[in-house]
Amino acid sequence: MTRHSLADLLAIMARLRDPERGCPWDVKQDFSTIAPYTVEEAYEVADAIDRRDWHDLRDELGDLLLQVVFHAQMAQEQGLFDFDDVAHTISDKMLRRHPHVFGDVTYADLDEQKRAWDDIKARERAAKGDTQDSSVLAGVSRGQPEWQRALKLQQRAATVGFDWPDHRPVIEKLHEELAEVDAEFAAGADPARLEDEIGDVLFVAVNLARHARVDFVRALKHANAKFERRFRRMEQLASEAGKPLSASDLPAQEALWQRAKTEEPKL
Repeated sequence: MTRHSLADLLAIMARLRDPERGCPWDVKQDFSTIAPYTVEEAYEVADAIDRRDWHDLRDELGDLLLQVVFHAQMAQEQGLFDFDDVAHTISDKMLRRHPHVFGDVTYADLDEQKRAWDDIKARERAAKGDTQDSSVLAGVSRGQPEWQRALKLQQRAATVGFDWPDHRPVIEKLHEELAEVDAEFAAGADPARLEDEIGDVLFVAVNLARHARVDFVRALKHANAKFERRFRRMEQLASEAGKPLSASDLPAQEALWQRAKTEEPKL
C-alpha cells in the first residue's frame, strides 16, 4: 500500500482547486465558506481525544490538516502565502517563544514561564506595530468561542490581581446575577435586557469553573451527555408503557425523568 506524503496532500488539494480539472465544490469555496468546517474539524479532534478513540483521532487530525492545506492553497492562488510560509511562521514562532528550550534562558517555575510567554507575545505585537493597545487584555482573540474568550479575559485580568480570592464570592455573584435575570422577567422580559443579564450569568459560570479548576467545555459536554442519556431513557420507558413520550403531560414526563435519573449509578 502506497503511503502518501504531505507533498502528495498538497498536490491533491491543488488538483481539487484546479478551475478546469478540479472538483466544482472545492473550486467555488473561499476562506469564509471553509472557516466553519475548520472550526468543526477542531472540535472533532477534541471529541476523539475525549473518547480516547486513537484510530478516529488519526482520521480527525487528517481532516484538520486538510483544512490548513485548503486555506494555504487558496492563499497561494491569491499570491498571499503558501503552505511553506505557514510552516516557517509557526516554526519560527515556537523557536522564539521557547528560549528555555532552544536557547539559554532559565525560568524558576511555570508561573515565570507564563509571564515570559505573555511578554514575548507583547513584543511580537509591538514588532507588528500594534502598540496602540497597551491593555493587559490586548491580544485576546475575538475569533474563538465566546466561552473561551471569557476564560482568557478572566485569566488576563487575574494576572494584575483583578480576581476573586476563591470560589465563594463567585457563587455569591452567580446568585446575584440570577436574581437580576429573575427581576427582568418580573419587569416584562425585555429581550435586550434579558440577553445582557443572561450573558452576565454565563460569564460568571465560566469564572466559577475556572476557580474550581474545572474545564468548562468538558463539564458542559458531560451535562449534555447526561441529559441525552436520561431523555432517551424517558422515551424508552414511555414506549414500554405503550405510548410515545409526547402523549404524556409534563408531570408524567417529570416522573419518567426522575425514574431515569434514579436508575443511573451514583458517581
